[in-house]
Amino acid sequence: MTPDSEMVVLLDAEGARIGIAPKSSVHGADTRLHLAFSCHVFDRHGRLLVTRRALTKTAWPGVWTNSFCGHPAPGEELIAAVRRRAEHELGIALDGIDPVLPFFRYRATDAAGIVENEICPVYLAVTSDTPRPHPDEVVEHRWVDPDDLAESIRRAPWAFSPWLVLQARLLPFLGGRGLEELAS
Repeated sequence: MTPDSEMVVLLDAEGARIGIAPKSSVHGADTRLHLAFSCHVFDRHGRLLVTRRALTKTAWPGVWTNSFCGHPAPGEELIAAVRRRAEHELGIALDGIDPVLPFFRYRATDAAGIVENEICPVYLAVTSDTPRPHPDEVVEHRWVDPDDLAESIRRAPWAFSPWLVLQARLLPFLGGRGLEELAS
């Protein structure tokens, strides 16, 4: 599937599905709210997989981010989309996919003016596989200690995707205070 043929689910302000659009037409200077997901993948040793986005990516090329992200196809269950993207982007199978921030939402603009505007549930998963990244998606990857990643995000947030920085404020394994921070 190419970005020209990939479809994303459009959402209204409350998160209800209101239509679909080609992925290539959604990400721009005036990005419509749409459904996405993020996934943080751990190995059996408790290390977290981080990836550096390919330099050819439309938004945030070359920045370090969580393990992978994606968009469910119209009619596709989120867990199925997470599994599909793990295989496509990283060549890995996942075990134990669990939602940790089911209502995560953000809007951010990169240096080139590309806007991300997503309701983006966040998942945790585990793999025993060795990543084999797709070069159009990932230019580098590393298994890291979550505490080391949290410290790097705290010291140099500009080096990471804005969604990872925002998620780190909420995810206890990245130093966040958890969902109680949303209420404060």
